[in-house]
Amino acid sequence: MVRNIFGGAAAKTYRCPGCVQEIRPGVAHVVAWPADDFGDAADRRHWHTGCWRARDRRAPGVERSRNAPRYG
Repeated sequence: MVRNIFGGAAAKTYRCPGCVQEIRPGVAHVVAWPADDFGDAADRRHWHTGCWRARDRRAPGVERSRNAPRYG
C-alpha cells in the first residue's frame, strides 16, 4: 500500500530507506507498507517521493557510518 503525504501533513522527521537521509517536517513524501498489514506502524516506510520513484533503479545500498572505509 502506498500513500502520498502532503507537506502540511508531514509533522515528524523520518529516515528515507532509499537515500538514508532525513525527511524533515513539512516535506511532502510517500509512505509505503505491506498490503497485508492492517495498521502496524512498525512496517511503514517513509520515502522521499523521488527515491520512491527510483527504487527499482537503485542498487541495494549498504549503510555505513561517515568514517567507514569504502572498498571496491
